[in-house]
Amino acid sequence: MTVHLPDRLQPADPGAHAGARRVVAIVVTHDRLAQLRMTLRRLLAAPGHVLAGVVVVDNASGDGTGVWLRGLSHPRLHALRLAQNAGGAGGFAAGLAHARRVFDPDWYLLMDDDARPMPGTLAAFHASALTGWDAVAGAAWLPAGGICDTNRPSHDPFGSWRMLWRTLRRGREGFHLGAAAYDGRGPVRVDAASYVGLFLSRRALVLAGLPDAALFVYADDMLHTLRLSRAGGQIGFFPCLRFEHDHRPPGAAQVPRWKLYYKYRNSLILYREAAGWLFWPVCAVVLPAWALRVAARPAGRGTALCLLARAVLHGLRGRTDVAHSQVRIWAREG
Repeated sequence: MTVHLPDRLQPADPGAHAGARRVVAIVVTHDRLAQLRMTLRRLLAAPGHVLAGVVVVDNASGDGTGVWLRGLSHPRLHALRLAQNAGGAGGFAAGLAHARRVFDPDWYLLMDDDARPMPGTLAAFHASALTGWDAVAGAAWLPAGGICDTNRPSHDPFGSWRMLWRTLRRGREGFHLGAAAYDGRGPVRVDAASYVGLFLSRRALVLAGLPDAALFVYADDMLHTLRLSRAGGQIGFFPCLRFEHDHRPPGAAQVPRWKLYYKYRNSLILYREAAGWLFWPVCAVVLPAWALRVAARPAGRGTALCLLARAVLHGLRGRTDVAHSQVRIWAREG
């Protein structure tokens, strides 16, 4: 791991008052330099009393990201280049640890390289009443204006019999926030949120620790924030804090096969954490559905089914020690 730029943060804005909330943004990137450029331009345009620092975690990018970052010189910017791609989970864990050590902020702001706060969002965060909240989830919107479905905060589907019944009746819509919450003035208490526009307090890291880097991709944010809420942390959804997420999901045929392993393995780990004694009934429902979905893939069906079998076996055992290089070999993409 290589760290560029200053080792300790200097006061970014001498005019900022002593009681100001110190916020540091953490951006994880891998081979998306064009998106990273736009995100950093937006973040570093904010004054220092609004955003005290930015940590960029370069997940061993091969598209020139490392060279470009080394060419930057900005007093609030720190760049970490990881020797190997640690996925989103490993990237956020490394970024949070570095930000805590170097900046020791009051709040950490997490986002992907293709996500960025809309104008006025950071100022609105500082103007918000945050007493009693340990984490604050912003509203992620697509560039065209619609709600980014993958980033909707959620209630714990197993948190009460009422929520469980809603989930059984409505599926995902039963526990994820709907459009009405985005139109409201908020805040709304939730139990889990994604790492796109998520503010974590210093206390949140005390309660929940760092995210599990071994998950690599998928469900790391949901597990981390669910653990925070179950440890007594309060997570609020603030619709006035708007983020743009330039999320363009590929078609099923374009998704690399190796991602199937993490998606299903980590989903089982999340379900075990969330469902408790209902975990096995949940498995009885989801495992056949997953098998049918993977079997319907237009190409590489046999390899995908083998990946699913490994993912299920490892998910049931809670095994997260498989190297990413091995997963790619299993997917015949190594």
